[in-house]
This record gives sequence, C-alpha cells and structure tokens, in this order.
Amino acid sequence: MNIFNFQNHTMMWCILIILILGITVFAFVNQRSFGRNPQGERLDRIKHSPHYYDGEFHNKHETPVMTSDENRFKGFMKFLFGKRSKKLRPDTPLTVIKTDLKNIDVDKNMIIWFGHSSYLMQISGKRILVDPVFHIASPVSFINKPFKGTNIYQPEDMPEIDYLVITHDHWDHLDYKTVMELKGRIDKVICPLGVGEHFEYWGFKKECIIELDWEEHANLEKDFTFYCLPTRHFSGRGLTPNPTLWASFLLETPCLNVYIGGDGGYDTHYTDIGTRFPNIDFAILENGQYNEDWKYIHLMPQYMAQAAKDLKAKKIMTVHHSKYALARHAWDEPLKNEQNMIQKDSLNLIIPQIGEIVVLER
Repeated sequence: MNIFNFQNHTMMWCILIILILGITVFAFVNQRSFGRNPQGERLDRIKHSPHYYDGEFHNKHETPVMTSDENRFKGFMKFLFGKRSKKLRPDTPLTVIKTDLKNIDVDKNMIIWFGHSSYLMQISGKRILVDPVFHIASPVSFINKPFKGTNIYQPEDMPEIDYLVITHDHWDHLDYKTVMELKGRIDKVICPLGVGEHFEYWGFKKECIIELDWEEHANLEKDFTFYCLPTRHFSGRGLTPNPTLWASFLLETPCLNVYIGGDGGYDTHYTDIGTRFPNIDFAILENGQYNEDWKYIHLMPQYMAQAAKDLKAKKIMTVHHSKYALARHAWDEPLKNEQNMIQKDSLNLIIPQIGEIVVLER
C-alpha cells in the first residue's frame, strides 16, 4: 500500500467513525425522555418574554454557568473522574420512613420529603407534588444513582395529585418515567414557560398545563394562587442551552404561604420576594450540589442563611441533598450546613428524615 492509499484509507475510517458517533449522539438525544424544545405558538409566546433574547432565556443578572476556566464538558469530565470527597456517598443505607401516602387525611396540612428536591405537600385540601424523581436523575442509568436506602418511594406510592409543580427541566427535577407513570393521576401541571412543551410532547393534554413566566400568576381555586418568581439558574435536557425558563414559586392560600425555591444561586431576587410577600410561613431552599466552579447557579453555603433572612420566612426546610451525589462535597455536608444555620444564625429550620410527615402550620 503506497502512502496515498494509506492516507485515503485512514481518512475513510476517520469519516466513518465520526459518522457513527454523530448518528449515535443524534439517536441518543432524540430519545423521547429528552422531551422537545418549544415550538409553534409556545415558542411565539416565549419570544415575547422579556427574559428571552438571543435565542435563549437569561437570568436577571449575568450568570456564567461555569466560573472556572473550564467549559461545561471539561467540568463534567472533572466531576466524573476528578478528585472528590472520600465521603461522596454514605457507607451504609440511610434511615428513611415509609409513609402510607394514600391514607393521609387530605385536610391535614403537611409536607413529606422524598430526598433530593422531591416532596409532597397537602395544603388547604389540595395535594401538590414538586419535582418528583423516583427513577433516574440523568439521561443514563449508571450516573446519579440514589444513595442506598433512599429509593423506597415510587410513583405507585403517590396519591391523586391536584398540582404537579416542576421548577425547571433538568433531569434531577423532571424525570420522564416518573411523570409518565403518574400521568393518569395528575390534574394540573404548573411549570415555567416552555417546560410545558415536554409534557405536551409526552401526551399530556394542553388544557392541563399551566405555564407561567416570571411575575405571572395563576388563580387556581378560591384564594389558592401560584406566583411564578425568578431564581438564578439555567435549563435544558439536551444540547440546546436555556430553551425553557427556570423558576421559584410562591403558593398563597388562606391557611399558609409557601415558597418553593427550586434551584438557583444567591441574588437580589430573594430580597425582592421577601419584600413583595412579607408573610411567607414556610420556605423550601436549595442546599447541596454546590461548588465554587458553578457558584452562581447553586446556593453556596455562605449565602443560605442570608437567603433565608431575605425571604423573612417563619420556617425553613432545605432540599437538594441526601439522595444523589451531583457535586464533589461530602454527602452529609448539607446536613452540617443546616445545623450551622440553626446554631449560628438562629433560624427556625426543620430537618426531617426522608418520608417523615412534617405538619405545616402558621
């Protein structure tokens, strides 16, 4: 074989490998579980949002996802293969409580946390399920496996759901398999602008989906209102950056006002929300999966107490921990953060076990 034939042969193999990789990636990201980017009337509505420009949604203030010199891919590879805490995952199964959710009196105001950012609330006779992930928290099953003992709740354990609340479309907050198994027991879906495209693509009826932009609200029952509010984060389930909005929510009812924080770094929106809604009875804040390399998009420990004080909430509960290892800190570091907030900042913090019933009251 002369040098020209060798070069041609090598080039053909390179082209073939690139083609196969391209087809594989295309097939992978086009799985139904990835959902669908907004289109048609929904995309037209998105284009009129003041938070959407240059082809994507933006935070109120400039927010780089990565603050190190690494890009997202390098950061991801560093997370997978770089140095981590020796206590990234617990050595033994965590102690959890298996509660019979279907036999709890619906008139009992309460919250049950399922680990990470999934929880069920009952308020004013309505059941609200937030960011349920009961299967996998990533596109592939071998990443983000739950800690031993934490995966005891499944979609079939859930009661009939009046409102499914999704704060954003990341895999650890929106699990395709979970919502499909709950599909027949969900009355309404409350989500930020654009996220409804996934649900419509997955066969949910359009009239059951309530999408809100920041500063919009929905009056769903008498004196039962969801306000869609800012947070500082990002979105996307595939290769397109920020095609849908991310949000926090304020649920206002006659008996309780509850702030659903979602994911997001510290910013002025906490003060704004605390000023606009001065009577927050209960706030759920993010605590965990943070890192200096992405310090603007998750709530760093040094800002958690300040965020709670900005909101002026009477009681606080933290989530986004104790089920998955999505960052490099020790698995129990968020639990120590909670104790610090109680001791040093005198905050009224509730620290439940997974599955424990926490009564909500003014």
